[in-house]
Amino acid sequence: MFLKLWDMSYRKLGDMVKFISNKNTDGNATVLFGINIDKFFMPSVANIIGVDLKKYKVVEKYQFACNRMHVGRDERLPISMSTFEYDFIVSPAYDVFEVISSDVLPEYLMLWFRRKEFDRQCWFYTDADVRGGLHLDALKSIEIKVPTIEEQRQFVDQYHSIENKIKVNEQICEKLEATAQALYKHWFVDFEFPNEAGKPYKSSEGKMVWNEELGKEIPERWEVKSLGEVSTCLDFKRRPLSQEERAVKIGTIPYYGAMSIVGYVDEYLYDGDFLLLSEDGANIIDENGYPAIQYVWGKFWLNNHSHIIVGKDFITIQFLYNALLKTNVSDLVTGAAQPKINQQNMNSISILTGTENIHKSFDSLIDQNYKLTKIYKDQNQKLTQLQSLLLSLLSVGEEVSA
Repeated sequence: MFLKLWDMSYRKLGDMVKFISNKNTDGNATVLFGINIDKFFMPSVANIIGVDLKKYKVVEKYQFACNRMHVGRDERLPISMSTFEYDFIVSPAYDVFEVISSDVLPEYLMLWFRRKEFDRQCWFYTDADVRGGLHLDALKSIEIKVPTIEEQRQFVDQYHSIENKIKVNEQICEKLEATAQALYKHWFVDFEFPNEAGKPYKSSEGKMVWNEELGKEIPERWEVKSLGEVSTCLDFKRRPLSQEERAVKIGTIPYYGAMSIVGYVDEYLYDGDFLLLSEDGANIIDENGYPAIQYVWGKFWLNNHSHIIVGKDFITIQFLYNALLKTNVSDLVTGAAQPKINQQNMNSISILTGTENIHKSFDSLIDQNYKLTKIYKDQNQKLTQLQSLLLSLLSVGEEVSA
């Protein structure tokens, strides 16, 4: 697909939009959203018990909301456009606006807001503000290149075609992961792995023994071990980054965790499969007490709020990932203001392990799932880079192909 941007002219944002402040006076909108630094609306984590939600601002479909308070600190403007079919509310401190120019598509404007160059421009205007806020007049004065409405539509379609491909790949990965988790449950929770005759072990009256630690029967010769016994933590391999390293490597290697990246796994020594287990933060466990973990591979960046884990002997990353996904670790979380799972507590997590042959058979069955997952996720990384390229070239006015 090819797209040419012709006859583009600069126009100030304030000339294309109208800022509005429709309060939730009737109380009909009950869903409260915030905006993350990736420019998406997300459920708010604010405590709203006893809060008068009628003072909050209403956002309708194709309207924008932004938070100008910490642009200097975050080096980006949290801003997003609603695509929801229902109205919702945002903080009274947010700005809400809508497009009033008939020759400007809201979707095109949102793509412009996703450009790194736009965030840098917003950040530039905050230099004189001690709190790092972006003044409303400064936001309104930012100039945006606007092609014809048809060219805007072509660009939006091209961008969204890539976005849709990414979503399809994500759905495939979710199905592959669900299949692996179902097999893990069948073998390591229900104990219906195949016996020597190829029949389900427990249903075929396989020998079970009582385990005091788990308070239930487990297959004969199976053991409960600590995570520290079956894995190695590589936290000590991380080191702080220099400004030069950050400038060169960020954007070329995937990152995980918060945006404030302060460490990385040495790309020459550690270029394989890893598990990342969140160390602290509000979301280190979910409502069921399960830990926040990620299965990653290759070279990557990491912030300083995650543990890096690799398996030992015949205990693989694939097995540990599935085991930890359904392991309640709420009793190991410490700290009230900032929940934390330190390395000692992490290493004490109990893991039920089978025989070496069982593990090897399990890994051989799910190995293809993770190989395919890697292919689709690597493809999504390249597609995401293509999206960034398209956004960067938007202001150039040259031919773009994909």
